[in-house]
Amino acid sequence: MNREIKIAGLDCGKCAMALEERLKNIQGVTSARVDFMRQRIRLECSSQEAYDRAVGQINSFEKVRVLADERKEAAPSRRAEIACIVLSFVFLAAGILLEQFGKGSAMQIASYVLFGVSYLVVGWKILLETAKNILHGEIFDENFLMTLASIGAVVLGQYAEAAEVMALYSLGELLQSIAVGASRRSIASLMQLKSQTATLLTAEGEKTVPPEEIRKGDRLLVRAGEKIAADGVIVRGRTSLDTRSLSGEAMPKDVAEGDAVLAGCINAGGVIEVVAQKDYADSTVAKILDLVENSAEKKAKSEQFITKFAKIYTPVVCLAALAVAFLAPVFTGNYVAELGAWVKRALVFLVISCPCALVISVPLSYFSGIGFAAKHGVLVKGSTGLDALACAKIAAFDKTGTLTYGNFVIGKVYAEDGQHLLEIAAAAEKTSSHPLAEAFRDQDTRYIATDATEHAGYGIECTVEGKRVLAGNKKWMDVCGISVQNCEDDGTIVYVAEGGKYLGCIVIEDKVKENARSSLEQLKREGITACYMLTGDGKKRAEAVAREVGTDGVYADLLPDEKLAAARQLQKRGKLMYVGDGINDAPVLMQSDAGVSMGGVGSDAAIEASEVVLMRDDLSLLPFARRAARRTRSVVMQNIVFSIAVKAVIMVLGLFDLIPLGVAVFADVGVMLLAVLNSFRTRIGFSVKKSLQNNE
Repeated sequence: MNREIKIAGLDCGKCAMALEERLKNIQGVTSARVDFMRQRIRLECSSQEAYDRAVGQINSFEKVRVLADERKEAAPSRRAEIACIVLSFVFLAAGILLEQFGKGSAMQIASYVLFGVSYLVVGWKILLETAKNILHGEIFDENFLMTLASIGAVVLGQYAEAAEVMALYSLGELLQSIAVGASRRSIASLMQLKSQTATLLTAEGEKTVPPEEIRKGDRLLVRAGEKIAADGVIVRGRTSLDTRSLSGEAMPKDVAEGDAVLAGCINAGGVIEVVAQKDYADSTVAKILDLVENSAEKKAKSEQFITKFAKIYTPVVCLAALAVAFLAPVFTGNYVAELGAWVKRALVFLVISCPCALVISVPLSYFSGIGFAAKHGVLVKGSTGLDALACAKIAAFDKTGTLTYGNFVIGKVYAEDGQHLLEIAAAAEKTSSHPLAEAFRDQDTRYIATDATEHAGYGIECTVEGKRVLAGNKKWMDVCGISVQNCEDDGTIVYVAEGGKYLGCIVIEDKVKENARSSLEQLKREGITACYMLTGDGKKRAEAVAREVGTDGVYADLLPDEKLAAARQLQKRGKLMYVGDGINDAPVLMQSDAGVSMGGVGSDAAIEASEVVLMRDDLSLLPFARRAARRTRSVVMQNIVFSIAVKAVIMVLGLFDLIPLGVAVFADVGVMLLAVLNSFRTRIGFSVKKSLQNNE
């Protein structure tokens, strides 16, 4: 049995790892995955008893609790926690004043009492958690480190420093919880795409149902202000749609009868009726929610490194601290006299060793970057997708629907009998699923094609009034032994033959996107070294488009397997980002290091095959996505280097007894907070609006 559990109170990345390990050790639990950022746990259990044991374990772990209602979670109240921390600092300050300025043994005892109250006000929970964790075999965590450091300070007579350890650590935990909560709330807005209910029109009248019950063919009533619950087609009414939640585009979209609409859009106008074209489970909003929910599953190498690093780092540091405390004095020549000083140094070493800054800030940076990109219309599949996008050096593009609009129209016709040619071609192309066939949809024809067979990368073969008809590119004519006259036009050429006789050719025109050239130029400013176009279109038309958009090279007349081979060839020059429509280009999207689906929202192939999905058909999103990915990766690297470097310096200073225990705690908390705050730089530092306008 598979279960997903919503939890609350998990504000520590290392705690999430510890909880995950504890759950995996429960008999009957075959797998456990704790999503720290989204506060969800995915369990695979062999029985209900194992599941119940897991729930009990979760509820007994620190401040974590299982939420009974999936849809409701009250904002955590921190008043009591804040009050305790304030009181702790007040008693600590009072104790320090008495210790410094008070006279007599009574004042000295009073200062010790104040230090003890300051310690216990915030420290009792930490002491309790340490005891519980030790009983469960979880020794090397931050609670253990702080408990050990503070008790060691008490043993050494450093009562003020013992209270400082607990007060500063508790303050750091509170600030960390607030920072993580802010990031979680920013991502939670994405999860509000889904409507809670849908109005189903049945023979008995209106019926309110959950979206999950919607099936293909159901008729839905959508009133003003309501979200569309499933992908469909408007069959009655007209309105304006707010598509911001899906595409990041603020401009309302006017729609009427016959127009397709996507789940998640908000009806900003009149009442409409929509016939669902898909089950809810296959709708755009369901795919997006699944993608966002599972983004944490795909971890980048840097994130995987931190996870593995944290597991071995703390035990190693604890052993090193023991060596510093009890072995280093051996070399001083006076073991007993120097023991206390070296124990104090070891305590400083322990406190600063806590890996919280790394464990929290690295996944937080990625999560923040993914949320920021999604807010502006770019869906990224986890930190692996962000890293792939940031590290790409070569960019390759499909032509049709990516660099061009893909709205094909019939241009010039070269034939002795142009009308007959058009009607024969229209009959053949109306049986085709190729994008070029759209140009013939409105072309009148008296003929009906039968026995149609589509040959990928070549064209179509069918029968019209007993004659074999061929329509496609020049390669198809050559394969079938049809001699044709080469057309010198720049458009895409469709050659047509009937009964083994060449009839003529038709030029299909497709307009290049206005911002294609500026978007490619912006990509190069963002570190892409070269841009190429891979297309199955003819060489002449492909080269004309390549000149217009400014690519560095073009591969034309490619069959699907040849396009894949070309992509592999480009990968030898550097990590490849490929941008395509996500359907015909699915193999290349999967082969590339960073597959980007252009305007592929709602397409199953787009979401499945690519690492990145642009949620609207706008090339200017691409350089923005690249810049956001590079910024996120830069922030991650900064946090890793900064955290390790500062900790190393403080550890060395502590070993040489150059800093007191309180400063070590302050440094540890400070590093963690700076790293967490730096994580939010994935969202700031450049104007999104300006970034997009640069490509218009």
